[in-house]
This record gives sequence, C-alpha cells and structure tokens, in this order.
Amino acid sequence: MNVFVKMAGATALATLVSFAAQAQDAKPNDGLNAALWYQTSVEYKTTAKSVYAGAERLLGAAIGDHSWTAALEQGDNYMSKSPAIILDVDETVLDNSAYQSWVVTADSYYSSKTWAQFVNAEISTPTPGALELTKAAAEKGVAVYYVTNRKAPEEAATIANLKKYGFPYADADHVMVRGEKEEWGSDKGTRREAVAANHRIIMMFGDNFGDFVDDMGGDIKGRIAKMDEYSTYWGERWFMLPNPTYGSWESAAFGDNWKLSPEERRQMKTDALNDWEGPK
Repeated sequence: MNVFVKMAGATALATLVSFAAQAQDAKPNDGLNAALWYQTSVEYKTTAKSVYAGAERLLGAAIGDHSWTAALEQGDNYMSKSPAIILDVDETVLDNSAYQSWVVTADSYYSSKTWAQFVNAEISTPTPGALELTKAAAEKGVAVYYVTNRKAPEEAATIANLKKYGFPYADADHVMVRGEKEEWGSDKGTRREAVAANHRIIMMFGDNFGDFVDDMGGDIKGRIAKMDEYSTYWGERWFMLPNPTYGSWESAAFGDNWKLSPEERRQMKTDALNDWEGPK
C-alpha cells in the first residue's frame, strides 16, 4: 500500500477517534435546543419582530384613547397623565443568549456571580424589533421605562449596554432595577405603581408572566387560569416575547422548589407533560 494512502487512513482514523471522544465528553443539557432555537432560528427572530411590529401599529390608538391603560396598578385619575410604556430588559429588550449558550456548552448553570460578570461585560444585543418599537414610542412623546430584575449593582452596566445601541430613555431615572429602593423586590408591581404615579401606562412588554402581574397563579393550571383572566390584554396592552431558555414557566412544573436536585426537577417536568400513549 502506498505510504501516502496509509498516512491518509491513519489521519482519518485519528479524526474519527477525536470526534468520538468529544461526543462522549459532551453531556446532555436540558437547555440545548432552547438556546439553539433562541440564538439561531428565523422562527424566533420573526416572532419577536412580529410582536413589536404589532405593538407599534397600535401606538397611535393607545396614545389617543385617554381611557387606555395597560397597568393593573394604574389607579384612578390617570386619563390626563402623559403616556408611557414599560419593558422588561432580559430577553425582552436585550438578548442574552450568549450567556445561556455558555451554560450549555460549559455544562454549567446559572449563578448570580457568573451572571453579574456577563452583565458587566455589556455584550448583550438588541432583541429583534425592540429598538424600533422604543424609538417609535419616544418619537411620539411616550416615555420608556425599563423595569428589570437585574440587581442594583448592575444598573450602570445595563444603562451602558442600552445606550450602546441607542435605546431611548436609557438613564438612571428610567432603568428601574431590583433593590434600587427597599420596596423594589423581585415582584415588579411596586415599580409599575411608581411609573403609574406620573404616567398613563399604555403598553407593557416582557418574556415572563411576572412582567405583567405579581400574582401569576402558582402552578401550571393556576397560571393558565390567570392568563385567561386577562384575555383582553394580550396583544393589545400586554405583549409577550417567547423565551424557552428559562422563566417561571419552568419552575411552575416543580413547585418553584429549586432545592430539588436536577434529576428530581427533570422528573417533575417530564411528569407534567401531556404525552401521547404511543402506538398500539
């Protein structure tokens, strides 16, 4: 056999062995498909664009109708107040899929320490359609508030990341982070109430049920019932962005008990599925 053929064969074999070793080293991760879909699919990008484009078409009507409000915390005597919109930040305004992808490829997990490092790197990118919607609102005289559960020490980096792409109202008065004030906890109702004190909130945007209401209904059935309770809000006053990578939808399947082991949580998520019985 020709020596070059032997060398080629040996190289090919070594390559296959290397690929096989890598495949064995790669561990299954529940977030792989979600992160891949979120980061690469046109299906995600066009869905996000469609949500924001639909909202933009309603801006004129929402501004002109002084009885129009999106916030349950709006209170009375709001009709003469200037209009505002509220947006969550993570996976609503800014795309953090690089962090979620790192969790998968590094076989790691979310932690406040690594998340803070990611936020401070200021490398998140705009969610498709978000910049266009916020600019359109600002041009029409609508104030823009970013109500996020990023923590107070991360506020400066968040503002800088928003400013990098030209998001309007990216300043300390309009970026409202968790813990900035004592009463501003992970529930966002107190911050929505603070915005509502001076504005008529005409639209709200988020990727999690808690971006719209504090009482999310608890378990899966309760959440669906709560969703139906506000059926007239969706797509007109409330706009939900898809996020399959994380959220309260996941923890609802295992009772929000993060003390359970990954295996226990996975089993409870599997048990929550409504699956086909299979072929007979």
